[in-house]
Amino acid sequence: MINFQNVSKRYNGYEALIDVTFKIVPQEFVSIVGRSGAGKSTVVKLLIGEEKPTSGRVTFGHYDVSKLKSGQLPQLRRHIGTVFQDFKLLPTKNVYENIAFALEVAGKPEKEIDDLVREVLDLVDLGTKSKNFINELSGGEKQRVAIARAMVNRPDVIVADEPTGNLDPFNTSSIINILTKINELGTTLILATHNKDIVDRLGRRVILLEGGKVATDEEKGRYTA
Repeated sequence: MINFQNVSKRYNGYEALIDVTFKIVPQEFVSIVGRSGAGKSTVVKLLIGEEKPTSGRVTFGHYDVSKLKSGQLPQLRRHIGTVFQDFKLLPTKNVYENIAFALEVAGKPEKEIDDLVREVLDLVDLGTKSKNFINELSGGEKQRVAIARAMVNRPDVIVADEPTGNLDPFNTSSIINILTKINELGTTLILATHNKDIVDRLGRRVILLEGGKVATDEEKGRYTA
């Protein structure tokens, strides 16, 4: 499904990734770990086409992400839901509207939008918060809205980039439980994190980046950095 082949990324002489190679198959739950600056966020940006590799190739299904033009990226991103540390929610819209927005832009009919939004709100246990505005939510609730928004198009993959970085331990546990449930329902999950406790608790595949290189890739790994 996802294939990084000898991928390197250079920024003004700084090597963010160096000859990175790995594959992710459908329905896997993979944690990409490493200290700050190890290259985790660069991997995410290359996968969603926000950046292009300096060398090597990134493919997603039949998409050669490295070669996509900007006008082709929306089609790719319909297959990938992204969750960020800082939520990236729209403060002038309520919970329902934040989730529905992408579907409205895509021209989905109102009934289908309503069904899909309510389905993902139930998935993240926010069915009673649909009319709340973002400033009325806790940090954990904001991240659950972000996850619901990422899921509403029923993507093949969810990429979560440090989704618990701003959360307390209780909300961190809640978010990881939701991501695990999403994976168990059949969605491929890629978690970029430096949280050792999360990774060790999951006991899933772990790709450790050090200095822009793949240091280890273990099927049932722990965060040993």
